[in-house]
Parts: sequence; structure tokens; C-alpha cells
Amino acid sequence: MDTQQRTYPDGVPSWIDLEQRDLTATREFYGGLLGWQFEVVGAGQYVIASLDGRDVAGLAEPEGDWATGEWNTYVAVDDADAGAARVTAAGGRVVVPVREAGPAGRLAVCEDPAGARFRLWQAGRRLGVQAANEPGAWVFSNLRGVDAASVAPFYSDVFGWEASDLGFTHLVRRPGYGDHLAGTTDPGIHERQSSDFVPEGFADAVGWIDRRDPAVPSHWHTSIGVADRDRAVADVERLGGTVLATEESEWTREALVRDPQGAELTLSQFTPPEG
Repeated sequence: MDTQQRTYPDGVPSWIDLEQRDLTATREFYGGLLGWQFEVVGAGQYVIASLDGRDVAGLAEPEGDWATGEWNTYVAVDDADAGAARVTAAGGRVVVPVREAGPAGRLAVCEDPAGARFRLWQAGRRLGVQAANEPGAWVFSNLRGVDAASVAPFYSDVFGWEASDLGFTHLVRRPGYGDHLAGTTDPGIHERQSSDFVPEGFADAVGWIDRRDPAVPSHWHTSIGVADRDRAVADVERLGGTVLATEESEWTREALVRDPQGAELTLSQFTPPEG
């Protein structure tokens, strides 16, 4: 387990949360599926989910009509006001202006030019997820339902992202993030990702922009790791969720699922090629 807290430079996705009306049911589903423990914080309006004491996600009841009932992706910014200004200048929209989240930090709800919503997070006491890329923890968020070429300039202006076309999808990188990880919680990242199997620049990876599917509305989609995809699928159904699709690739075994209150996410088992 990391002894040093994970920190997130400006422009790196740092947090996920979910707002649903029946928070008790939400906790029962995700606790049973992913083994999460829960802590109520603040004035009792927010719940931190954790694995072995490490923050992995937030849960809350909706506060306004801007809450979608789907998983939200937050991107770290050094200054939320400056980040919101960049969103507007680049052609996006600030749906909910910068607001305080107590001592935890400051946030804003934003929308890219294609209508996909995301959130800005200026960290206070809550730095971001402290467990990632392991079973029960956030793996990546993917932007879906939009052509990469139409939104890549927006995200470049706002967060400094670079999108690389891998043929089947676009890899999103925040230059310098791999060096940040190497100097903090993951000193072996560059050596570990020097394999011919790993795309160039993957140490800087912060997300993906999938090939556009006209039937899919533009949105940021959350993937969470599992140790065994098939066992997780059985657990989803046992807990009242729905399995929408399964898929295998060279690197993963995945399931697109819907929780009992309608939020969709991908459960991803990491199965790297040998060699």
C-alpha cells in the first residue's frame, strides 16, 4: 500500500462520485459489488467510499437539477475560478459556478462543446482518489459519443491534454504526469511501461476518447477495476443490477452494467498480454 498520499497536478482527473436519491440502496449495491466501506463526512450530506482506508469515490443525494444520476468525473485544477474561465473561453459552459465544498475543496460543474459534463476540483483536504487501477478502484474515465477531433482542442486549451489516435480509440495524455507519478507514488512507472506492448507516452495517460457511436449521447463514462469480470457480473445481477454487454480485448475483460437506480459504468478486469 502507498504510504504517500496521491496528488494530482492541474489537468489530471482526480475524483469520481455518484448522486442518487436512494443513497442507502446505492451503498448496498456498491458495497456488495466492490467491497467498499463508507464514511459520512461534512454535515452528513456526502459519503466517502474507501478500500482499506483509502478513498476511492464519493456518494451523495442530488442537490439540484444539474445532478444527472450518473457517475461524475472530476479534473484537478490549481485554481477553480481560473479553470472555469478557461472552460468558457474555449467554448464550453459552466453549468454550476465555482462553489465551496467545505474544507474538502472547491468545485464547478462544466460542459464541453459537445454537451458532455465534467467537474473541476480544486483540492483542499480531499486530494482525490487514493487507490486507483486495482480491483474496486477507479481505472479510467472515457469520453463517449463524440468525435475526438471536435473536442480535443477544447480539452487541450482547458487542461493541456494531448490526444493520440491509436486506431480503435484516442489515448488522452497530460504531459508530465508520468514524471509526477515517478516522483511520488509510482517510482517504477517508466520502467514498467517500457514494453513494446504499451503505447508510447502511456505513463502520462489520463483517459480515453472512444470512437463515436451515433447512438450514444456524449458523456464521460467511468470504469472501475474488478479482479474477476465473470464473478463481478454475477454479483451485479445478484444485487439487482443489469448486465448490458460484455467484451474482451488484448488487455481487458469488461462488462458494461447498469446499477439498480440507472447509472451505467464499466467493470474492467486487467488481463495484460504475456511477454
